Amino acid sequence: MEEHVILVDGDDVPKGQMEKMKAHEEGALHRAFSVFIFNYKRELLLQQRAKSKYHSGGLWTNTCCSHPKIGESNVHAAKRRLKEEMGMECDISYLFKFTYKAEFENGLTEHEVDHVFFGMTDELPVINKAEVEDFKYMDLVSLQEDINLNPEAYSPWLRICLDKVVRHASTARTKNGHTA
Repeated sequence: MEEHVILVDGDDVPKGQMEKMKAHEEGALHRAFSVFIFNYKRELLLQQRAKSKYHSGGLWTNTCCSHPKIGESNVHAAKRRLKEEMGMECDISYLFKFTYKAEFENGLTEHEVDHVFFGMTDELPVINKAEVEDFKYMDLVSLQEDINLNPEAYSPWLRICLDKVVRHASTARTKNGHTA
């Protein structure tokens, strides 16, 4: 079954749908989400994308990311993919959105309005090897330093939004009152 993405305008207003690969071939602006899960040591859970992914295979990125299905809310989609990719369930909170465009060597383009969610848990992931190669936890200072030294090891969307994530992480609170 073909997977579709929600096409949006620059203000994130839906304007249709398109088959996912076609949207990435054409660089069509579409809706996406990114989830950032922290443990109680304030370390971010990173995933290494499966090497078989259609782009950015083997790169390190945020805890999980994807596209909502047609008719699916962003928060429901984020929780669904967190379970599918990382085998985790966690309360998440919406924090911000950003728009980016990244072109890849294989001719595909990610052009997304990306909705960012934060959560906090000490639950360890049980990764889906079809989606995720590996995982690790890093504090945000070490992550920023490593991205500066090795930008090619990280996804473009993580590199683009990390400064904003760092700013929000210092003030974000989970539902139980802990700071992310």
